[in-house]
Amino acid sequence: MHVLILGGDGYLGWPTAMYFSQRGYDVTVVDNYFRRNACTELDVGMLYPVPTLVERAKIWHRHTGREIKVVIGDLTDPEIMRSLFSGRVEYTWAVDKAFTGIPETVVHYAEQPSAPYSLINYKYANITIQDNLLTTNNLMFAARDFDRSMHIIKVGTMGEYGTPDIDIEEGWIDINHKGRSHRFLFPRQASSLYHTTKIMDTDLLWFGVRMWDLRVTDLMQGPVYGLETEESKIDDRLWTIFNYDEIFGTILNRFVVQAVIGYPLTVYGKGGQTRGYLNINDTLQCVYKAAETLAEKGELRIFNQIMETFSANELAEWVQKVGRKLGYEVRVDHLENPRREAENHYYNPTYQGLIDIGVEPHYLTDEVLEGMFAVVAEYRENIREDVIFKGIKWG
Repeated sequence: MHVLILGGDGYLGWPTAMYFSQRGYDVTVVDNYFRRNACTELDVGMLYPVPTLVERAKIWHRHTGREIKVVIGDLTDPEIMRSLFSGRVEYTWAVDKAFTGIPETVVHYAEQPSAPYSLINYKYANITIQDNLLTTNNLMFAARDFDRSMHIIKVGTMGEYGTPDIDIEEGWIDINHKGRSHRFLFPRQASSLYHTTKIMDTDLLWFGVRMWDLRVTDLMQGPVYGLETEESKIDDRLWTIFNYDEIFGTILNRFVVQAVIGYPLTVYGKGGQTRGYLNINDTLQCVYKAAETLAEKGELRIFNQIMETFSANELAEWVQKVGRKLGYEVRVDHLENPRREAENHYYNPTYQGLIDIGVEPHYLTDEVLEGMFAVVAEYRENIREDVIFKGIKWG
């Protein structure tokens, strides 16, 4: 089978490409280096240098004999998106540049992925809206026009739901009102502009499902942590991008880096903010299992893609405990919260669907954290303290 991965250079996109390739899929990845360029523009650091997408595809091919075809292009351009399905695609690198055919599965990561980035100012807000919604719309129309049976797997976010004072169901809720009942998308109430664009993604694809019988799985993903996968162990140069700044770094990744260099862990406000988390290896499992178990034509299938829930305080305390065990002096700071969010709230999401289709969770343990500490410590000299926290405010 042929899988097309949009956003194939990113923190999740590249490991996903290797995961599918290792399991016998024909893989094509597309990216425009948005995240790399944004890191350069905003002067935020990565933990270690990462080869270009083309270089990584070549390294992967040398080690495995498997080909990951690479396209460098901006998917907000509808013609570049449509070329991936029409056969007019221009590969930036491939062993065999013949068109692989219309993909059976499209994994959609190709979006500006950061809530703080979306609220730096109106210019970055516009970039977020343009990149995220145009890419999704271009994909939806390409599916309509070239092959409505292809399976679109859109990686959404649990942040679409916000923190409602009721249990969060897996995407849908049944409403009884004045003697009548109907099934609706679970109410969304995002706490950033980035998360709001992800709500709009869901609405766009739900429109495509209703109008044109598209086949869509929407994965409401929580914050991801970690960096090592089975495939990346082949060669250090295959490791994924790892950010530790407040813009692109996820909370647990940031905390481990802060602990290694003795920077106080940056807990926002009271620290009661609770979210659902998952290991990067479970992201790969979840996307793969979703691809192996198709949504029906005319179905928007939604899974909540998390494995366990923690508050910011719980994560900070765990990192502090493991760090001290390893000999680090780890302190925790409660900073004035730059975000506008509930710091103490009810949070009870349902997340059984992915388990039901065969995902086997990797839970957070002392050993997992110790492994993260070991990798970060190896690159300690690369860490820039000045990029860790700049205090981007929602207001």
